Amino acid sequence: MKLIVGLGNPGRSYDGTRHNVGFDVLEKLSERAGSPPRKARFQGEVAQVSLRGVSTLLLWPMTWMNLSGASVLAARDFYKVADPDILVICDDFQIPRGMIRIRGKGSSGGQKGLADITRRLGSQEIPRLRVGIGPVPANWACPDFVLGRFTKEERPEVDAVIDRSADAAEEWAATGIEAVMNRYN
Repeated sequence: MKLIVGLGNPGRSYDGTRHNVGFDVLEKLSERAGSPPRKARFQGEVAQVSLRGVSTLLLWPMTWMNLSGASVLAARDFYKVADPDILVICDDFQIPRGMIRIRGKGSSGGQKGLADITRRLGSQEIPRLRVGIGPVPANWACPDFVLGRFTKEERPEVDAVIDRSADAAEEWAATGIEAVMNRYN
């Protein structure tokens, strides 16, 4: 089994914000898999899907972005998923909007949700797909920027990167991190 985690904040007031792009990618994956019902589990919402023939659990942590590790740890331990079989999808304001970066391991790069996951799981060997939402404009405070919504002009580019991120996540489930890094980075 694979576990794909999309990071975001719970609640309607955060829908469509830059910080919730991880949730948006999971929504796309769920739609492609026929929108199976979600269950409240592991301090989050989960849906079991098949991605290119691979049994995959989609996890939306409902613990707030910066506390996502508790939800991921509970799901990982329950299903006994190996760390390399977990993919975390999150926003990154240091990557230009419309680009993605995939790595098999590494530091959180300042992304607090990812930092909490690696801390609670006790490993930085967690694959991650970062969706670019940057750069932060010079006249914006970083928290205001990431919690803000994409503009009407940005939306087509954002929708395209969400699709591309979902493609990469599906390929990761089927072929592994190396093939995906070679194709999408």
